[in-house]
Amino acid sequence: MRVSLLLTCAGKGERAGFEKNKLLVSVNGVTTLERSLNAFIQSGLIDQYVITASKVDIEEIKRLLNGLPVTIVEGGATRTQSVKNGLSAVDGDIVLIHDGARPYLSKNLIKACIDGAIEHGGVIPTLQSRNTVVKAINGKVVEYMGKDELFSVQTPQTFKTQLIKKAFALAENKSYNDDGEIYKTFIGDLYSVEGEGANVKLTYAQDFNFVSTKSQYRFGTGFDCHKLVENRKLILGGIEIPHDKGLLGHSDADVLTHAVMDAMLSACALRDIGYHFPDTDQKYKNADSILLLKQVINLVGEKGYKVDSVSATIMAEKPKLKGVIPQITQNLANVLDIPTDKVGIGATTLEGLGFVGREEGICVHATATLRSV
Repeated sequence: MRVSLLLTCAGKGERAGFEKNKLLVSVNGVTTLERSLNAFIQSGLIDQYVITASKVDIEEIKRLLNGLPVTIVEGGATRTQSVKNGLSAVDGDIVLIHDGARPYLSKNLIKACIDGAIEHGGVIPTLQSRNTVVKAINGKVVEYMGKDELFSVQTPQTFKTQLIKKAFALAENKSYNDDGEIYKTFIGDLYSVEGEGANVKLTYAQDFNFVSTKSQYRFGTGFDCHKLVENRKLILGGIEIPHDKGLLGHSDADVLTHAVMDAMLSACALRDIGYHFPDTDQKYKNADSILLLKQVINLVGEKGYKVDSVSATIMAEKPKLKGVIPQITQNLANVLDIPTDKVGIGATTLEGLGFVGREEGICVHATATLRSV
């Protein structure tokens, strides 16, 4: 079953008050278009990506997406025409049609929509109204409509592709509220799945102000392991630990700092420390890993994030680390510019088992939480 995404980005966003398409305005270093597209990419459920765009935006979108396997189709004068144009490029069995201005949907919602379309042919996500709804014309209330059977409509509206293409062909060039209305008018029964409160459409300037103040979180894990040898210093978290052996490595082999760095890079999908600081480069020979950590802080900062918290477990048979963990914690907190209560460092032995248990090396597993800035 091949699944396509049709992301509608051909509007102007005039109500937001920007001088350009609101989806191309960068907030915290990331555009709304990127956020929306990434939600689907990260779901792992999509096989084909199609974007509709205004003619004036196509080149900017191409530069923004920087070679991602996305087909860009010129939109039309109305949303209905834009979707019709985009559908011509869709080749999946199922197609999700999603507003580019809704960047905060989850994988669970995407999957529910796909499953619903497979079962029913056409589904839309909806949220039941929490408030009484009225119909008003020119400021005058003309009808109370209640709330019990009233729902607000979201996207992605999802369909068997051959059915929604048929519906749009029958609709000709008339305008409709959305794709679900076209499907219901020309194909038949339309079903709903439960939408999400976070799946809001960014429409007005204040919506983007909200985004700029709303913290986005990302999570990463890291692991590192180094061999213990004689005639080397043992450094953990930037602190030299008294011991008869030290860790072997191209740099100072600070296994704890390396694991933390990898966790941070992982959270931003920035590869690993071997990629950024290869052991074939002489400038990193005996490098201070704390200085490398500061470079990683800059790398994630360029992506619009900073460290919110880190935790790590040091696996070492010897030396005993209980007495130095507070010093290590304070040092990492200082470098990361976070409180010490957001640096969780623990240590354990492996009860004499394996590489670590034989006192041949030290391993560390770390996690990092990053917050948008």
